[in-house]
Amino acid sequence: MNDNDLNSPDPTIDTTRLAAWMDTVGLAVGAPISSRYVSGGSQNEIFEIRRGDIHAALRKPPAGALESRNEGILREWKIIEALTGTDVPHTHAIAVCTDPTVLGGTFYLMGFVDGWSPMGGGMPEEFVTDREANRGLAFELVRGVAEMAKVDWRAKGLHDLGRPDGYHDRQVERWMRFYERVKTREIPGLAETTEWLQHHRPLDFVPGIMHGDYQFANVMYKHTKPTELAAIIVWEMGTSGAPKLDLAWVVQMWPDKGREMNPGNYIDISQMPSRDELVEYFVQQSGRQCDDIDYYIVLARWKLAIVLEQSYQRVVLGQTDNDKLAMFGPLIVDLIGRAAEMASTTDYS
Repeated sequence: MNDNDLNSPDPTIDTTRLAAWMDTVGLAVGAPISSRYVSGGSQNEIFEIRRGDIHAALRKPPAGALESRNEGILREWKIIEALTGTDVPHTHAIAVCTDPTVLGGTFYLMGFVDGWSPMGGGMPEEFVTDREANRGLAFELVRGVAEMAKVDWRAKGLHDLGRPDGYHDRQVERWMRFYERVKTREIPGLAETTEWLQHHRPLDFVPGIMHGDYQFANVMYKHTKPTELAAIIVWEMGTSGAPKLDLAWVVQMWPDKGREMNPGNYIDISQMPSRDELVEYFVQQSGRQCDDIDYYIVLARWKLAIVLEQSYQRVVLGQTDNDKLAMFGPLIVDLIGRAAEMASTTDYS
């Protein structure tokens, strides 16, 4: 949410128009409808919708969003719909609408998830005190990546999702162009890490469905035990790419051998499985080799630092006094430092 929106009233939707559209697609025709704002802001908005026996989440761009937001919503829908019949924990695809006269832009309805999020005010006490339940959080998170990696994405109609050919060749050029637009200072180790990435590639590249921002914040867990994912959410960066980069996005939070816990973690991982255990679990569940996971961790840390630099730029330019964004400054330096250190001891050439 933008800083200026903190005291703004929650967005609303026109339930009369929504109900009329739902009638046309046969969703609880004629039944009363209610909506509740769940989350959103400058990004996409989510509303809880109840009508008849339908309990759904509606996802749409905010009012006044760029046209590209509609394309992003349609992209998310395409992925969620394609996951039907797979073992990937996901929300049920209900219906999509591209008619802007209904709610002002493209939106879709998906099943409302009965679960909890690590970002929703902390994890339930029983998942903190029960060691196996706590360890299961990490194993289940990794299982989500493995299930995505096993999906035949072309057969699921996702052949035009992303450009897997030349994926690793494009990463450095693309993200360095982005960095040049948002840089605020020289970051120690960035040049060395960038050069290393330019001259190294993973041992293999088997493209698959990739979430793009895979972490505890973008999954929900079932309330029951043993621990189980309820759904992977927020697919706005979904593509066909490198599933092992999603895995690295997760395990880069874990400390390197001989190092302290990484700063900036929003969830306590001290009692969870080690990085080696999680990587081995992915190998078992996916059937893919991970001898090159260090390459992907270097790439993940380097890329995350560049992404965070965009938010930190706002602090440097005086566009915000958000304390959380100000904390990105030292975190970015730490991420690049850890990436450079790992790169200096890793060689797949």
